[in-house]
Amino acid sequence: MHDSKPSPTLFERTGVAYFPLALVARLPFAMMVVGVLTLVVSARDSLQLGGLSSAVVGIGSAIVGPFIGAAADRYGQRVALLIAAVTHSAALVGLAFIAYSSAPDWAMLAIAFAVGATSPQTSPMSRSRLVLIIQNFLPTERRPKVMSQVLAYESAADEVVFVFGPVIVGILATFFGPRTPILAAAALTLLFIIAFALHHTSAPAKSAAERAETLAPASELARPSLLVVVAGITGVGLVFGSTLTALTAFMKAQGQPEAAGLFYGIMGIGSALLAISVSLFPPRFTLRYRWLVFAVFVLAGEALLASASSATQIAVGLAITGIGIGPLLVTLYSLGTARSPEGRSATVMTMLGSGVILGQSLSSAVGGSIAENVGVHTALVLPLYAAIVIAVAGALNWLLTPSGTGRDV
Repeated sequence: MHDSKPSPTLFERTGVAYFPLALVARLPFAMMVVGVLTLVVSARDSLQLGGLSSAVVGIGSAIVGPFIGAAADRYGQRVALLIAAVTHSAALVGLAFIAYSSAPDWAMLAIAFAVGATSPQTSPMSRSRLVLIIQNFLPTERRPKVMSQVLAYESAADEVVFVFGPVIVGILATFFGPRTPILAAAALTLLFIIAFALHHTSAPAKSAAERAETLAPASELARPSLLVVVAGITGVGLVFGSTLTALTAFMKAQGQPEAAGLFYGIMGIGSALLAISVSLFPPRFTLRYRWLVFAVFVLAGEALLASASSATQIAVGLAITGIGIGPLLVTLYSLGTARSPEGRSATVMTMLGSGVILGQSLSSAVGGSIAENVGVHTALVLPLYAAIVIAVAGALNWLLTPSGTGRDV
């Protein structure tokens, strides 16, 4: 009789505290866009400037985020996150005071861009850490199942904080003033992002010299098979932004603007629950099939939304969309993980995260303008076009994917 050492588990590598820490560390980002909108509208009495400032925050994050990811791949997450945490907190505090100053509007937009550009990219960094732990330390036969569970959890965690982030902003702004959510986000960033940066999982498995030797060239990030995933996830961001904007306009026209968040939660909660279920899918239901199948659900939900004339139809459309969006996000992150060039995991994760943010920011700005200047019913059609982007990208992925090559494509 001989002892067989049990194989390592993910929790043994991360520690129990990692997951709640990473969850709370996401909150400042989830509070940021809505917090900026609330602050600027209150301080400058301009909905247009508020919407533009929020869009600029998203654009700043989308443009600079991949470079923060690239820095993490080259120098380690700890250095990249510590610098981002300090500069982001400073930018948030600056925004909170510039908003109420006599500074011109362009200064507001400049500091809003800085807020987005310095955002620490917690979600992509967390995904990258867990993916590397699974790939480097877990037994080969357990990796696919654990990877699916982790990416499902990460997507659900994002959904949870993006549902509760705006709620926290609303509570703080209502009881303590519109500047408070931004200052709270700055404090949370200093406390929890720094703790996340110093967590032992941020320590790289390789030295700086070893990382430099094995780092794939940046040109590998431009492979069509990876860019099509970025296009698909940008479509998801377009769906998020255009749906929320159209929903807000519709509920305002119905005389119930405060109900927009409640209705949007129908999609968010359903999306989170379905995302968790992805780990139960059989291996033969490959990623390329999943993309197309769940894109159909998003198309169906947004088609119903586009033709909706009542709150009930809106709710059903959002529920159907949520069925598709959650598993679709997990699928796209899984594809991004499988197609990441050597040593570029954090870069790819931030590229995907930036795609969501960019799509959401642009569609929110465009959707808001169309709702105000053209009409609510035209705005309700925009999410359908966003869903078409996802479906077309899925079809291109199918063409780029050789048949019978397994679930990693």
